[in-house]
Amino acid sequence: MGTVLVAAGAAAGLFAVTNVDDLVVLAVLSASSRAGGRPERWQIWAGQYLGIAVLVAASLAAGRGLTLIPERWIWLLGLLPLGLGAGKLIIAIRTRRLGGQAVVAAASSLLGVAGITIANGGDNLAAYTPVFATIGGTAAAVTVVVFTAGTAVWCLAGWWLVSHHRVTDTVLRWGHWIIPAVYVLIGLYIFQKAGAFGRAF
Repeated sequence: MGTVLVAAGAAAGLFAVTNVDDLVVLAVLSASSRAGGRPERWQIWAGQYLGIAVLVAASLAAGRGLTLIPERWIWLLGLLPLGLGAGKLIIAIRTRRLGGQAVVAAASSLLGVAGITIANGGDNLAAYTPVFATIGGTAAAVTVVVFTAGTAVWCLAGWWLVSHHRVTDTVLRWGHWIIPAVYVLIGLYIFQKAGAFGRAF
């Protein structure tokens, strides 16, 4: 029993440390959902679970010696949020020039949410792989259970962070600029974490 509790505590700490930045993503998605109805709340939850499941599965495989994404290519994950944000900013600019009202921009589907979660998971892969490579079957199972519970807590926290009506009003007014800008920053952050800028210069 003591071993299980230790494994659970270690897994909880690992999940929290590696997913702090994911709270920002969930808050952005939740704000978009509250303001414009897209993505729907169930899509945020399902997409987040799918994304985390892919990251955990990839880490388990890598921990057993099967590297699905070479470390030197992890920076490519940043292209998804960067491209999404840049595209949405261009749409917002064009809409403004035409005198229309831009729709709040965010991932609008289950797969879109999952893609953002996976793209933002480079540090998760780097942290989870050595853990799964060194722990036994029981500890790995406990870790997966804790990650499952942690994902639910994170989804609830992201929704709660934008629960105030003033936040929703702000997103309705400025979300077509704020949300794409956040995605661009997330993409650049992934590049920085993966050392892409160091390799480029």
